[in-house]
Amino acid sequence: MLVRRIAFSLVIGLSMAGALPALAQSDSRTDSSSGAGSQALMDSIRRALAIPAHHRRGSLADVEHIVILTQENRSFDHYFGTMRGVRGFGDPRAVRLPSGRSVWHQANGAGEVLPYRPDVPDLGMTFLQDVEHGWNDSHQAWNGGNYDQWIPAKGTSSMAYYTRKDIPFHYALADAFTVCDAYYCSLMGPTDPNRYHMWTGWVGNDGKNGGPVISNAEVGYDWSTYPERLQKAGISWKVYQDIGKGLDANGYWGWTADPFIGNYGDNSLLYFHQYQNALPGTPLADNAKTGTDVSTSGTLIDAFRADVRAGKLPQVSWIAAPEAYSEHPNWPANYGAWFISQFLDALTENPEVWSKTVVFLNYDENGGFFDHMVPPTPPQTAAQGQSTVDTGNEIFPGNPSNPSGPYGLGVRVPMLVISPWSKGGYVDSQVFDHTSLIRFIEARFGAQDPNLIETNITPWRRAVAGDLTSAFNFSRPDASVAPLPDALAYQPQDKLRHLDFVAVPPVVQSLPNQEPGLRPARPLPYALHAHGSLQPSSQTFRIGFENTGQAAAVFQVRSGQTSESPRTYTVEAGKHLEDAWHLGGQATDYNLAVYGPNGFLRAFKGGASQGSAALDVRVGYDLCESALTLAITSLDAHDDRLRITDNYTGTTFKHVLKPGGRLTKPWPSLGHSGWYDLTIKVADDPGFEYHFAGHIETGKDSVSDPALGGLQHEE
Repeated sequence: MLVRRIAFSLVIGLSMAGALPALAQSDSRTDSSSGAGSQALMDSIRRALAIPAHHRRGSLADVEHIVILTQENRSFDHYFGTMRGVRGFGDPRAVRLPSGRSVWHQANGAGEVLPYRPDVPDLGMTFLQDVEHGWNDSHQAWNGGNYDQWIPAKGTSSMAYYTRKDIPFHYALADAFTVCDAYYCSLMGPTDPNRYHMWTGWVGNDGKNGGPVISNAEVGYDWSTYPERLQKAGISWKVYQDIGKGLDANGYWGWTADPFIGNYGDNSLLYFHQYQNALPGTPLADNAKTGTDVSTSGTLIDAFRADVRAGKLPQVSWIAAPEAYSEHPNWPANYGAWFISQFLDALTENPEVWSKTVVFLNYDENGGFFDHMVPPTPPQTAAQGQSTVDTGNEIFPGNPSNPSGPYGLGVRVPMLVISPWSKGGYVDSQVFDHTSLIRFIEARFGAQDPNLIETNITPWRRAVAGDLTSAFNFSRPDASVAPLPDALAYQPQDKLRHLDFVAVPPVVQSLPNQEPGLRPARPLPYALHAHGSLQPSSQTFRIGFENTGQAAAVFQVRSGQTSESPRTYTVEAGKHLEDAWHLGGQATDYNLAVYGPNGFLRAFKGGASQGSAALDVRVGYDLCESALTLAITSLDAHDDRLRITDNYTGTTFKHVLKPGGRLTKPWPSLGHSGWYDLTIKVADDPGFEYHFAGHIETGKDSVSDPALGGLQHEE
């Protein structure tokens, strides 16, 4: 969120633990790992892991309560880039920049900045400075998909990251439940527009009712919101929040001098006229415009706990944290850990309620912090790609102050799915965004009422972003997991606003290491193909994109020729697209890489001049055997000495392919749970190299990419 927010104060949870001694104002905190009441907290978390899931039907219908806790301004790599088994700093298929360097090497004038951990003993309790995160600077960093302007747009602090040692509670939550490593914020920009996607499905993209909104203007809007649909359908809902100093003249609150009270302006429903004009006693007012007053009625945690104890938790609820607990820089990440733990503690006090509850913990936007995954976007023009699904209302037309560009998807952010049906430390790599939260509610309750289908969500976004149901196992929900660490030590020990800690990159830089090891993985709906073919007569290289899976996917194509801009291709299930790249002028070489979800890669490098190798390579999947088949046909008038390398094992298969000959080679991947990574080279043409990597989906649980943190990635 933009730095328009003023600070404010109160200690949430004083009723639980009492005031702790104040610390002197400083840039950071000393390490603290224990505190009074830790055993009680550990017991409550153990209950969360031990309480069996509600299993009346063995389906989504067993979910009776959906709790959405949306924190602030952290990117996925910033928090979880070093965590094992997710697509983080060990990603072997990170994109390459126009410079030819990998995405980690962000240019800073004549030099570069790599991701780095700031040199401070207790980073999780440090007041790390805020970073630019508006529409203009975010699109500048994205740079048409080139993704190479992070430092000019956002500064060197954008490359800072945490490790497990710094934020152990966040890591342990991921290890206990399910982490989504392809969850993107909805818009390349600040807090409010991202939260509008979460609560309404869009930002008024059609230009009506006050939209489109790409900033934190908060001037009042009139398009429909999802809670209104819930209300009409008879689905109970509520926003848990603190009222701070009370409603202001515009009908909302949030910005006070005290960072420990109020809702930090994060209840974005209050920027809609229908809520501002709602009178006490009406549902919109009672469910969205009321909250706790700490001077008389305790905290929002107390209110939440009381509803859980009384069995009155709504079917759908949202939690808006006070500024100090929102994890918005400069507030410490571990203040948020303590805040999150209080809601889990409250839920586990009532096993009957917890057994029927899903908690979605996500972050509204990346806050300017770097993430290496280039977000999926729709093409703005035919020169920038194609889409089989309508991209209407997904491109901002621009205005005198803001450049045109896709609304999103935005930068990747953390999402943890915490519930009795998502235990086990899984990773879910399906593409999601904030509208996926609405889609999950649709999936749960929409069969009962078709009016719960949110029409604000555009066709492109509905096709590309999933509904989060793949993160659960409702038929066999109760995996065993390790207990979580205590978070009580992270409760703020004073009510002060601390100075910024300004992160400085190290003089000697190196790529971060990712924890080695695997993580169980949820099945995904993807089965993707990208077939490349050289067309010498037209001096072009053509790529055909095919989707034989169950969900739409965005392919991103990057060229080794710096004059070629990245292109994107959205292909729905059962459809295909094709496009061409001109070799142009004297250049007879081609160098194209196709990226897709969950580590999908097809890379084609070679030449069109006489003597260059010309092969037609097709990849097929055998789902029963979890294997793929390479079908290689020679288009040459001479022998081709092939060398096929399995990059997971290092083993090599050699074969001499005669002119016009064909090789069909099965390649089992059972030893890697469906993961494959193959490179094809030709001995007599050092410029030829085709690369095929990804995962074969069988509809069953699998494991994370063995190369993540296990093999040395390229610099």
